[in-house]
Amino acid sequence: MKKIKQIIVGGAGFIGSNLIKKLLGQGGPIYVLDNFSNSSPELVADYLAGEFVQKVDVSRCNDLREVFQKILQRSDRYDIWHLAANSDIPSGVMDPDVDYRDTFLTTYNLLKVARDFPLVNSFNFASSSAIYGDMGGDKIQENAGPLLPISNYGAMKLASEAALSAAHESFLPAVNIFRFPNIVGSPATHGVIFDFVQKLKKNPARLDVLGNGEQKKSYLYIDDLIEAMLHIHRINLKLNRHLSFFNIGPLDEGVTVRQIAETVVSIVSPDAEIFYGHGNKGWVGDIPKFSYSIDRLLSTGWMPSFTSLAAVERATFDIKLQLLNLDHNTLFLS
Repeated sequence: MKKIKQIIVGGAGFIGSNLIKKLLGQGGPIYVLDNFSNSSPELVADYLAGEFVQKVDVSRCNDLREVFQKILQRSDRYDIWHLAANSDIPSGVMDPDVDYRDTFLTTYNLLKVARDFPLVNSFNFASSSAIYGDMGGDKIQENAGPLLPISNYGAMKLASEAALSAAHESFLPAVNIFRFPNIVGSPATHGVIFDFVQKLKKNPARLDVLGNGEQKKSYLYIDDLIEAMLHIHRINLKLNRHLSFFNIGPLDEGVTVRQIAETVVSIVSPDAEIFYGHGNKGWVGDIPKFSYSIDRLLSTGWMPSFTSLAAVERATFDIKLQLLNLDHNTLFLS
């Protein structure tokens, strides 16, 4: 019997590169599809053969179809892990075409092409807590509604979920939708911790923070996220569950931006002074506070290893080391 092929879209990025490490050794070849706009082939080159890493703009359907024709035979079964999206939410506020192209059209095109290669085993989609919109302090469960996202990013993630639901009805045998909170760890390319560490590298004496620091959200360490995604994939196959959506997050109700700033300063530049802005939003479309229920996921036997604060601490050390290594390599190569 042929092994199931794993196609990881956006696989050279932060989450994708960590997922690949876990998928290795589980059987079946792994193919990475990425446009490398916010990532690098070097992230996966050490453990994937070069022919398994394909540069492609997934928002261009014909280009995507050519890659599928190259890596799949008609008799191949395969899983899709769709992680590609615009990661800069404020940029999508400035230009809505960014999220339409990178967050929704990537999903839409994958579904169009998957219809032409009918032996897809499962479609695993990285969604977001942003689909829920601003629900204040309410504990958000998967059946919450109405869903009223306040960012273009959240709107396009929600549109992607709707397209997946329709595709499941007509041709997709299994769909797993993962709704993430803020994911932290390395190799980071963006996010509040990465931004804070970068700012302190430029000016070790001062850290400027967008907003008043009272924004409060859940943070999940990357290792917990990958374990949860694979756990959901396994149990749904075992239970023959065809369409599922799960919140993935820590057990606690999150940490404030003030706590994050103080944690990063203590680890990166202890003598730095922190200066806060005004208001409870860092940018248009920012959700200042949300509380995330993961009861559905806990009921399956999964348990996170990190609290939000522990995730922030661990990720700060990871990113500090990542940037130090980058500086060292840059100096060495010059």
